[in-house]
Amino acid sequence: MKNAFYAQSGGVTAVINASACGVIETARKHKDRIGKVYAGRNGIIGALTEELIDTSKESAAAIAALRHTPSGAFGSCRYKLKGIEEHKAQYERLIEVFKAHDIGYFFYNGGGDSADTCLKVSQLSEKMGYPIVAVHVPKTVDNDLPITDNCPGFGSVAKYIAVSTLEATFDVASMAKTSTKVFVLEVMGRHAGWIAAAGGMAASKEMDLPIVILFPEIAFDKAKFLAKVDAMVKKYGYCTAVVSEGVKDADGKFLSDQGLRDAFGHAQLGGVAPVIANIVKEGLGLKYHWGVADYLQRAARHIASKTDVAHAYATGKAAVELAIKGRNSVMPAIKRVSDKPYKWKIEVAELKNVANKEKFMPRDFITADGFGITEKCRRYLAPLILGEDYPPYKNGLPRYVRLKNVAVKKKLAEFNI
Repeated sequence: MKNAFYAQSGGVTAVINASACGVIETARKHKDRIGKVYAGRNGIIGALTEELIDTSKESAAAIAALRHTPSGAFGSCRYKLKGIEEHKAQYERLIEVFKAHDIGYFFYNGGGDSADTCLKVSQLSEKMGYPIVAVHVPKTVDNDLPITDNCPGFGSVAKYIAVSTLEATFDVASMAKTSTKVFVLEVMGRHAGWIAAAGGMAASKEMDLPIVILFPEIAFDKAKFLAKVDAMVKKYGYCTAVVSEGVKDADGKFLSDQGLRDAFGHAQLGGVAPVIANIVKEGLGLKYHWGVADYLQRAARHIASKTDVAHAYATGKAAVELAIKGRNSVMPAIKRVSDKPYKWKIEVAELKNVANKEKFMPRDFITADGFGITEKCRRYLAPLILGEDYPPYKNGLPRYVRLKNVAVKKKLAEFNI
C-alpha cells in the first residue's frame, strides 16, 4: 500500500479546495489501497524541497470544511518542470522524495501547465524506473483546458463577473445623467475570453443592458470599439465595457503587456482597463470609471456557483478512483449530457491530449460584430453559473477553515530548485 502526494498549482480558485476535499475524503475511504495523503507545501515545489504536509493530522470536519473554503489550503506555485532529459536532477529528486515517503500516487490540481507537469511525472515509471500513478485534477478559471466541457473554478468566476457586471451597470445607469457614462471592468483571461463572455450574461431579453465585451479572440479595433460605445451611450445614456486582460491589437500585441514575464514565461498582464478607459476619454470625451476584478473574482467563495462546487469535488473524487484502478497519465473530464435540464458526467481524458493545449472561445459564441455573446454561448454558460452554495456564516462573515498543515519530518538532504 502506497501513500499519495497531492498539490495545488497556478492561480487558485474559489473551489480548488473542494477538489482537495474530494481527493482526501475519497482516499480516506480507500485505506486498503492508499495510506496517507501528503500535500505539497506550495505545489510541486513542496515535493522537490521535501516540504510535505500530513493531511491525516486534520480532522474529518476540517477536511470537509475545505469544500466551502476559497484559495489553496496548502499553498500553490507557478513552477513548470523542464523535460526529463533537460533537467534530470529534478526528476531524480522527485523519485528520492517519493521513495523516502513511500509515495506511489501523484495528484496535481491545476491548469494546462500543471497537466504538463503531471504528464512528465507520469513518465517516471517508464523513463526512470519508478512506479508512480499520476492523475491530473483539472482547475483553471480561464476555462481553457481541452476535452473537458468546462474547468472547475470557471463557473464561480463566471458567476462573480456576471453578477458584478449586472450590479455595476445598474450603478452607472443611476449616475449617467450628470456623471459617469462608461464603466470599464477588467477581468482575467490571457488568450481565451470565457470570463469576459460571462459579463454578457448580465443582460437578457428581460433585462436589456448596454454591455460591450472585448475578447482576446477578436483583434481590438479602436475605431469600431469607439463607434460601438458611442452608439450605446446615445441610445441608453451609458454603457459597461467588460475587457479581458488578454485583449490584443491587430498585430497580436497585448494592450496591457508591459514587458514583464511570470514564472512560466508568460506575459505579465493586468492594467488594460485604464488603457481602454483612456481610449474612451480621448475618443469620445466621456466621463468614465474603471475597475479590476483581479483576485476578487477567483477568491469569491461567498457567491460560488453550486454547479462549479459539484464539478470541483467530483473531479477530485474521480481522480482517486482512477488512480486506484491503475489509470496513469489521465485527467477526469466533465462531459455535458444536456443543457436543460443540465446533466453531466465524468469521463477520462489522456494527458497527452490535454497538456500544453488551449481551448478558445468558438467564433459562433461571439456575435458578428465581435462585442457580445450569442444564444449558443448563453446556453453553454447558463448552467455553469447556476445555483448557490453559500458557506456557513458567523458574525456576518463566512466561516472558512485554516488547516494545521503539520509538516512531515524530512528524511533527505536539502535540495536547491
